[in-house]
Amino acid sequence: MSQMLTAAASPDVPVPSEDDVLAQARAGVPEAFAALVREHQAMVFGLAYHFLQSWSQAEELAQDVFLVLHQNLARIESARHLVLWLRRVTSNRCIDWVRSPRNRREVSMEIVHEPAAAARLQDPMLDALLRRLVAELPPHPRIVVTLRFQEDLDLAEIATIVDMPLNTVKSHLRRSLEVLRRKLADRGHVHGS
Repeated sequence: MSQMLTAAASPDVPVPSEDDVLAQARAGVPEAFAALVREHQAMVFGLAYHFLQSWSQAEELAQDVFLVLHQNLARIESARHLVLWLRRVTSNRCIDWVRSPRNRREVSMEIVHEPAAAARLQDPMLDALLRRLVAELPPHPRIVVTLRFQEDLDLAEIATIVDMPLNTVKSHLRRSLEVLRRKLADRGHVHGS
C-alpha cells in the first residue's frame, strides 16, 4: 500500500485520491496518515496561529489535533468530512486553549513570519493593530472572525464547524466587526467611505 503513496514518482501508476489515502490511514498504513498530516497541517496550524497569535502554541495545538485525528480515524467518513472535522476540532481546541489557566497567552519576543495568507493589508502597523484587537475578542467571536476572514469560509460553513446556529454566527460576526470598528476609530483609524 505504501507504494500507492509514492505513485506520483511513476507516470504509469495513478495517484491515489484523498479518500483512498484516508482509507489507507484507517487501515493502519503510517505513510498514509503522514500524507494526511502533510496535506492538512498548514490549514490546522494557520487556523491555530491566527487565533492564538503564538507560533509555539499553534504548533503544540496542531500536534494535539493530529493526535486526536489519529485516535478518531475510524469516525472520518470522507476527505470532505476530514476537512470539516479538522476545522471543528481545531476551533474547539483553540477556544479551550484560551480558557485554560495553564495556557494563558504568552508574549513572544521573536519576530515570526506567519504562514502564507490571503492578501495582506498594505499598512503593516494597521495589520498588527487589527491582529491585537482580534486577539482581544472573546473566544467564540474570535474563532468566528478568524474562520471568516483568515480561512475565508462562508457563514454556513462556520456555523457547522463551531456547531452554532447560523444566526448566532452572524450575530457574533456583526458584533465583533462593530467592536473592531469602534476600537479602530478610537485609535484614529477611520474607515474610508
